[in-house]
Amino acid sequence: MTSSDLERFLAGYIAVRESLGYGMRAEKTLLPDFVRFLDEHGELNPIPARAAFDWATQPAPHRGPGGAAARLIMTRRFLLHLRASYPDTEVPTHGLLGTTRRRIPYLFTESDINRLLEAASQAGPRGSLRPHTLEMLLGLLANTGLRVGEAARLTIDDVQLEALPPRLLIRQTKFDKSRWVPLHSSTADKLATYAKKRKELAYDGLSDSFFVSEQGSALGVSDLDHWFRKLVLRLRLWPEEGRRWPCLTSFRHTFATRRLRTWYEDGADVTTLLPHLSVYLGHVSPRETYWYLTATPELLTAAAQLFGRFAGGKQ
Repeated sequence: MTSSDLERFLAGYIAVRESLGYGMRAEKTLLPDFVRFLDEHGELNPIPARAAFDWATQPAPHRGPGGAAARLIMTRRFLLHLRASYPDTEVPTHGLLGTTRRRIPYLFTESDINRLLEAASQAGPRGSLRPHTLEMLLGLLANTGLRVGEAARLTIDDVQLEALPPRLLIRQTKFDKSRWVPLHSSTADKLATYAKKRKELAYDGLSDSFFVSEQGSALGVSDLDHWFRKLVLRLRLWPEEGRRWPCLTSFRHTFATRRLRTWYEDGADVTTLLPHLSVYLGHVSPRETYWYLTATPELLTAAAQLFGRFAGGKQ
């Protein structure tokens, strides 16, 4: 096998994965470098597992153990694909490099969310749309679990409040997918109130973006992150030891965990419903959704109570 052969197989592998809905941005950057590494070191006939390990663990100033493990997982998937055509290809053992344990995300309480919304509504400048925009944006994130960028990129046409049910069109987001996000009637009412205020203050002529900045453009995610970090500090929302600081993505973690807890409390079939939550959040599969689920005491209690009812019914 030549390096040109391997490059063709790599292009086919990426195309197949993208057709299945997987984002391959990192693979498009890193795996060609892996192919060059194999060619430069004469490791093509056949490819040994050691070569994948050596490439993944190359020292780099901005990459630690977690990055090396992620690179090895990436090469392992590609080599499994390649082995179907080249059986002599060696595949590194799963779990050869340990991944770093993620810090527990911050989950907002009802009190936290109320304080954040109240503080957002007091933002300046006085008489502008900005406080209404910030308050509505945070409320939407809390009630839908949208990604921050998805909410910021909404256009007027994407917010379809007259539809049954009211819904948002999320266009070409992560994994290059679009999806409908149905809205609870209370959330739709709040969005309608914001749209009315937007029109009353004559912001309609500035931009087609639903959430419009004072400069007449769509909201910038980096600007929102910066504003929210300052708001968190002002409200003294300190994280517990070992947890991440609150950020806008914390609304997404909170939404997913609360939805799961509600299903457990209602006695619903969580196994059946979890794929629906994945679709709602814009994930390819429930595996991506698990990243957003945190085992809170309330969630574990609800799950235990449901299991107790199930076990009791079997006796």
